[in-house]
Order: sequence, then C-alpha cells, then structure tokens
Amino acid sequence: MTREELEAMLQEIESDRVERTRSVKDEDKIGQAICAFANDLPGHRRPGYLFIGANDDGTPSHLTIDDRMLQTLAAFRSDGNIQPLPVMTVQKWSLGGGDMAVVEVLPSDLPPVRYRGRIWIRVGPRKAIASEQDERVLAERRTTLARTWDARPCREASLSDLSLDLFTLSYRLYAVAPDVIEENHRTAEQQLAALRFFDPRAGFPTNAGVLLFAKDPLYFLPGAYVQYVRYDGATQAADVLKERRFSGDLLSVMRGLDQLAAEVESARPVALDEGGDRTVYDYPRRALHELLTNAIIHRNYDGSTTPVMVNHFADRIEILSPGGLYPDLTPEQFPHGTAYRNPIVAEAAKVLGFVNRFGRGIAITQAQLAANGSPPATFEPAYNRFLAVVRRRP
Repeated sequence: MTREELEAMLQEIESDRVERTRSVKDEDKIGQAICAFANDLPGHRRPGYLFIGANDDGTPSHLTIDDRMLQTLAAFRSDGNIQPLPVMTVQKWSLGGGDMAVVEVLPSDLPPVRYRGRIWIRVGPRKAIASEQDERVLAERRTTLARTWDARPCREASLSDLSLDLFTLSYRLYAVAPDVIEENHRTAEQQLAALRFFDPRAGFPTNAGVLLFAKDPLYFLPGAYVQYVRYDGATQAADVLKERRFSGDLLSVMRGLDQLAAEVESARPVALDEGGDRTVYDYPRRALHELLTNAIIHRNYDGSTTPVMVNHFADRIEILSPGGLYPDLTPEQFPHGTAYRNPIVAEAAKVLGFVNRFGRGIAITQAQLAANGSPPATFEPAYNRFLAVVRRRP
C-alpha cells in the first residue's frame, strides 16, 4: 500500500475496510477492529486498515507514535485474545500532516474469527457482534478457503462419532463468551461449525473436531497418540524400564502429558557455595510441558500413522514428532519465526489453557532450563520429522 493509497483510504468515511481511532487507550476497540477486518464479512478478500492517531474525519490527532506503541499493537497478533491468529502488519506513517500507526489486517482463511469469545464484523462503517446468519456465512466461506489439514472435513466421521458433552462442558465454556452461550439457539452442527469443528457444506466434522471430540480418535487418525518409553541406559539397546501410551481426545492426551512431565522432573537438593541448598530438577516440568505441547500442536497428522515418540534415556529425553518445519518457516528462521501447520489445534490448546501465548514455547523452555542450571535444549528439524532433546541436569 502506497502513501497516496493510504491517504485516500483515510478519507473514506463510509468504508467497511477502514477504521480510525484517536489513541491506543481502548484496547477492546482495537481488538474488535482487527477481528472484524479478519472476518471480512462483505467478502472483499482485501485488507482492512486501522488508523491509530486519526480523528473521525481523517485528520491527525497528533498522537505520539513510538516503538513501544508499535510493539503493543503488534502484540495483538499473538496475545491469544484473537482466535485464530490474525495475519497483520503494523507500521508508522506520516499521513495528512501527522504521524499515525497503521495496522493492516488480511482476511482470514479460517473464519469466523473471535475476539475474547465474540465474533466481530463490519458492514459499512458499522461494527457489531455477528448474528447467527452472519456466523453461518463465515463458516460456509471457511470451507472454500480452508487450506490446512485441521480445517478439512473428515469424511469418514459423522456427528454421532463426536462426544458432544465433551464439546459443551470442556471446550465451549472457555471458547465462547457466557452471554453468547445464554442466547444460543444454534444446533450442535452450527455451534461446532462456528468454532471450525464441523464443515457445514460437506456435512462432516473437521479433522480438528475429530482430534478434540471423537469418542475414538484413533479410528480416524491412527497416528494421533504419544508413545513414551523409558530406557535403563543411554541407547535404545538398553532394557526398557517403563512404557506408556497416551491416546484419546486431545484434552485427555495433553492432561496425561502434563502428568508425565510432573512424574519425570525428579526434584533433588544441590549444595550452594555460600551454604545451604536449593531444589533443582532433572527435567524442569514447565520446559517439558512446552516441548510436549509443541509436539502435539505442530506435528503432521495428515496421512500419518506415526505417533509422537518420547524416549527417556538415562541422560536425556528425546521428543520426536512426525513432520518437519511447516513450509512458511525455514530452518534459517527457526526458532525465531512462527508458522502453524494446525492453526485450529493451536487455538484449541490456547483455549484449554495449555498455551499462554503463541510463539514463545521454545524461549520459555530455554529460560526454564537455564534457571534450573540445565544445558539448553537442542533441536534437529528435518524434512519429515522434528527432534527436540533435553539433557538431564548434572
């Protein structure tokens, strides 16, 4: 977008692709605007623009635009309040005789998009919460745009293969605002479709819906489990001390893995040079939580019969997941870039409380290991698998 094009858009008072705000004080207004542009209800398939530091008539409000403000705006992308994650950029521009921050938001391929549990839309200059009909339009549009495995329909499954109680009692309560649930008159299919777990055009649950809520996910996704093996030595030639298999719906698997992380952390005291001691761990629980969660979210499920393998040796834990880096992320960008093979699964992990903020898992892992006095984790991405290694604290 050129300066001249932005200047012209800034003056389009009635456009549904433009919103102006004088400051960044109203975070909800900004989040709702980003959400509405991502939903693109009119179907423009063109970006929406939020001008911060602009009056309603397009003139500058002479707001100070500094790096801290730009970072605050950029954080809307990954703070988890907007689901699925929006594709957006933030830049400082001099427009109309004053500085402004311009947020460009691309239409989502996975609508409907929610901000804090509500679907926001724009029709002309009006911004509002989506009606049931609006939701249906967005859900049907998603089936045309969906590109990721988790958004595609699982044609072997039907609604009767899902545990609707698991959806309503363990997921919907956290994903949808309470007042929206109270006013809910939608069918089960419509509720699932609004959260990308059912494909209304095809008439089947999506792969994400099967992974999260199927009574028997392995029947449809034979590789969707985690195999844990503990060896009495440093190689797979050593005797096996323990084996466990984590399978079932996604919530059960992730709870089981958190329990595993608690079991293997192995607290012990170490003496301090200045006297006394402190507690350290063979493997800090939070570090293992982040790596195991990443393995579940980012692995390749499409056509794979291979589980995530967790091999626990005497001196290290190796977590091997099928699928290399997603094509949007190159080895040179790793671990600083972020790309999601399964964005709906990633969103579900955030809704269920297993992810605090997107794009920080590896940084948190390394920080937890450093605080424990452990060696840093190492990573070996390949074209068809991803290996993470955590070494036991000496």
